[in-house]
Amino acid sequence: MKNIYHRLVLLGSLAAFSACEKDLKYTTYGNLADVVNTNEGAVATVNAAYTGLAGGADWQGGWDAGTYAWRTQAMMTTDEGVCSWGGNWIPLRNLNYTPDFEWVTHNYGNYTSYISRIAIALDNLNGLNIEANLKQRYMAELKALRAHYAQLLYFNYGPFTIVTDGKVAANPDAPYLPRPTKDVVVAQIEKDYKEAAAVLPDKFTGNDYGRFSKAAALTGLMKLYMHEKKWTEAVTTGQQITQMGFSLLPKYEDNFTIASKGGVSTEMILAVVCSSSGGDQYTNMWLAHALPSDYKDSTGIPLTAWGGYKMPWSSYDKFDKKDLRLKVLLESYPVGKDANGKVIYKNARTDGQLGAIPVKFGPDPSRANSQNSAVDFPVYRYADVLLMLAESINEANGAPNQQAYDAINAVRRRAGVDDIPAGLSKAQFLAKIQDERLFELWGEGWRKDDLIRWNLYIQRAINDGSTTAQAYKVLLPLPRLVITQSNGVIKQNEGYN
Repeated sequence: MKNIYHRLVLLGSLAAFSACEKDLKYTTYGNLADVVNTNEGAVATVNAAYTGLAGGADWQGGWDAGTYAWRTQAMMTTDEGVCSWGGNWIPLRNLNYTPDFEWVTHNYGNYTSYISRIAIALDNLNGLNIEANLKQRYMAELKALRAHYAQLLYFNYGPFTIVTDGKVAANPDAPYLPRPTKDVVVAQIEKDYKEAAAVLPDKFTGNDYGRFSKAAALTGLMKLYMHEKKWTEAVTTGQQITQMGFSLLPKYEDNFTIASKGGVSTEMILAVVCSSSGGDQYTNMWLAHALPSDYKDSTGIPLTAWGGYKMPWSSYDKFDKKDLRLKVLLESYPVGKDANGKVIYKNARTDGQLGAIPVKFGPDPSRANSQNSAVDFPVYRYADVLLMLAESINEANGAPNQQAYDAINAVRRRAGVDDIPAGLSKAQFLAKIQDERLFELWGEGWRKDDLIRWNLYIQRAINDGSTTAQAYKVLLPLPRLVITQSNGVIKQNEGYN
C-alpha cells in the first residue's frame, strides 16, 4: 500500500490530520477542513489515520519492533520473549508496573488521540462532496481503524471513552467523562467493525494493500468476541472468513519475507506496510533488535544486529525438533564462513545466551539499509484465524469437532509435524491450541491476549520468578497525568495508585 505511507509527505502541513483536541499534551494541529475538501485531501486524511498501525511518528510504537510496540510488549511480557538488555526490560517482563512507568503507559495517550482524530475526520468526510461509493469506503476504513485502535486500548487498559463526536473531539475544553462500562466499549467496537465489514471489499491488493478490508474487520471482530468469550459469535465470524478465499502459504517463512508484499499472499489478511527508505517510522527493524551482534547473514546481506530479543529456552524446547518453523527460530546461528566458504555456526545455548534467536523475518534483499527493512509486519494472518476458529468451536461445543481438528491440523501439516491425536477432551484440545498458537504466532503480537484469555498471563510471570505479578496486572495502569488532569473524574485501574 505505497500510498498510505509513502505519500505521507502530502501530510506535512497536516501534522496528525487533526483539529485541536485533548490528548494529554494539549497539542493544536490546526483545522483540517480547508484541506480535506478535495478527493486528494480525503485520501490523505484516511492515509494519515493508518499511520497509527506503525505508531505514527513514534518509531518504537505501533505494530513495529520497538520498546512501545504492541507486538514487542506482547512478546516480552509472556512466554514468547526475554530481552538481553536488562534495565526497564526486567520490570516489564516481571509485570512490575506503576502509573509512572512510561513504557507501559505510553500507548494510552497516543491511541486515544488517534481515536479522537478519526472522529473529526469522519465528520469532515461526511460533509465532503465526492463520489458516494468512495466516501462510503473511506468512512468504513476509518471506522475499522477506530475499532482496531480502541480494541488494543481496551484489551490493555480496560474500558475508556471512545470519542465518536467530532465536535467533542475537536473541543479542548470538553469536560472529562467517567470511564464507561465494558459493555459500552465492546458495543462501540463491535458496531464499528460490523459497519466497516458491510462496506469494504473482501481484501485489497496492489496500491491498496495494507488497508483494512472486510476480512481484516471480521478478524478484529473475531478477536473481540473471543476476548469477551462470546464463542458462538466467534465461530460464526471465523467461518465467514474461511469462505473468503484465503489459504495457507506452502512455506511458513514466506509470510515474513519480501515475497508477501503487495497483496499477493493468500494468507495475509492485514499487514503494516514497511519501507527501507522512508526513515525510522514506517520500517521493519525486527532483525536489528533480535540478531546477536556477531550474526552474519549467510548470503552476505549486511544486517544491523543489537542482540536484544530472545525466546526463552523453556518455550523453544516445546517445539518438535522437526518443526519447519524452527527455520526462523534458531538455536545455532551463522557467524561467518571458513576458508572453504562453509558457514560457521555458534550455538546460542552453549554460549550462555538467554534463549533462541527469534529471527522470524527474512532480510531485505534490496540491501538498501542494513537496519531498516521493507519486509512487512503481519497483523492478521489466515493461520491465526484457523487456530482461533478451532479454539472457538471447542469452547462453544464443549469439545472439538472435525472442523476444529481440520483447522489446527492444517497449520501443523504446513509446519511438517504430525496431526494432533483424535478423541481429545475439551481441556486436552485447548492445551494443544495453547501450544500451537505459540509455535505459529510467536512475535506477532497476540500472545498476551491469548494468555489473559486462558487465565495464564499472571502465572507465567510468577513461574519465571516475579514477586510483583498480581491478578490486577492483566490491565496496564493509565498514565498518572490522565487522573490528575481530570481531577479524578477518570479513575485509575484497580490496584495502581
